[in-house]
Amino acid sequence: MEKLFRYLEREYRKKTAKSAALFRRASRVMVRGGSHSLRLWKPYPFFPVSAAGAEVSDVDGNRYLDYWQGHYANILGHNPEVIRRAVEPHFQHGTFHTGFETLSQVELAERLLASLGRRGLKVRFTTSGTLASTYAVMLAMGYTGRQRVLKVGGGWHGASPYLLKGVKFQPGAGFRAADSAGVPPEFSRQVLITRFNDCQHLSDVFQKHGRKLAAFILEPFIGVGGFLFCSRQYLELARQLCDRYGVVLIFDEIISGFRFCASGLQKLYGLSPDISLFGKLIGGGQAVAAVVGKAEIMEGCEPSGLKHRRVHFEGGTFSSHEEYMRAGLAMLDYLEKNQHRVYPYLGQQAEKLRRGIERVFREEGLEAVCTGDGHELVPDSSFFMVNFPRKKIDYRQPEDLWNPERSNVTLREEVLKLALLLNGVHVVHGGGCLSTAHTPEDVDRTIQAYAEAARIFRRFL
Repeated sequence: MEKLFRYLEREYRKKTAKSAALFRRASRVMVRGGSHSLRLWKPYPFFPVSAAGAEVSDVDGNRYLDYWQGHYANILGHNPEVIRRAVEPHFQHGTFHTGFETLSQVELAERLLASLGRRGLKVRFTTSGTLASTYAVMLAMGYTGRQRVLKVGGGWHGASPYLLKGVKFQPGAGFRAADSAGVPPEFSRQVLITRFNDCQHLSDVFQKHGRKLAAFILEPFIGVGGFLFCSRQYLELARQLCDRYGVVLIFDEIISGFRFCASGLQKLYGLSPDISLFGKLIGGGQAVAAVVGKAEIMEGCEPSGLKHRRVHFEGGTFSSHEEYMRAGLAMLDYLEKNQHRVYPYLGQQAEKLRRGIERVFREEGLEAVCTGDGHELVPDSSFFMVNFPRKKIDYRQPEDLWNPERSNVTLREEVLKLALLLNGVHVVHGGGCLSTAHTPEDVDRTIQAYAEAARIFRRFL
């Protein structure tokens, strides 16, 4: 493996000399040379100068098909015209960060609620998924008067100090350990971990701790945990248990919201959480996140709402920018009007990509398994993650993807990344998501890039 990585690194350095120089400059003034760990791969990232549709171009003149797509926010590709048309007029009118309430945020809130088709909900906007999940947990604690939170092992809800536990797989501890220094130990002690899609374990946890839980937060489509969908049975059980024990059920739809249909994934399941978190797509690629919850819970934000249990959910200086709200409205309007074309197309092309990747590795005598497949409730999934099993695995749990004894994590996270960059494809966690800007020809080209990676692997492994 080391010899393979050294070869790929040498070839990558030949193509990216200007990016290497920029990274050295960045490293002198920034921690690790940047501001987001996933963007700082080994030996260094390329630096883009332009992005349009499915592609990005770097300072060295290299072009890459991009499946990261703005942290999965750009379902229409980079810099889509429909978003530009909606945003550009507002710069001319002087509405760039005025610091006032605007009509557009009312319209975006109305659009969000209409897409969910439920009454009795209210919205508050903020700027990131981390803030949205933090405020949602605070609202649940304020509403219930309880302090404990239940989450799924392998689930990522941003860097909320309430939820930085059970994110990274750790040998000997699995997904049960705290993940970050700087978080008070009492925070971690209040966070309980349950297993993804494990109905029996979920029932056992609620039976033991249900009366002390403020919230159960989960992703109906787990992102970094492996691009896996919750079963309907699991989500129905979660709803029943939360009702029985008076626990606030939170669906984190930062990734899944508007990605599989022109609403939350919850609509395809026919289930209603007490609080929903949205981000990424609802801002049209801008810094927008939303907490959508039952009115009686959201009243915790009011100065006189819960009296001594008021939650200071103030949104932040940069929440609800006029141009951000307009970008979000343009995105949701486009998806609603074109949903019968957008989602089937993404699903078909992603299915072609997943099966093509598995085929080209198999032809080289290597086994690769793609997660991200849809199912009977969600047939059109635009996600794919490439995994290299060390033994026969069905890939149903985050543990299957992140336990190095079950999957070759280094091969997926580090080696495959460089092999694909050499062939003009950029991925994260071995894959990513499609946008409507990715053409069938782009998918064919991507499969060939994986085929070349498989041939390189066979030479060294």
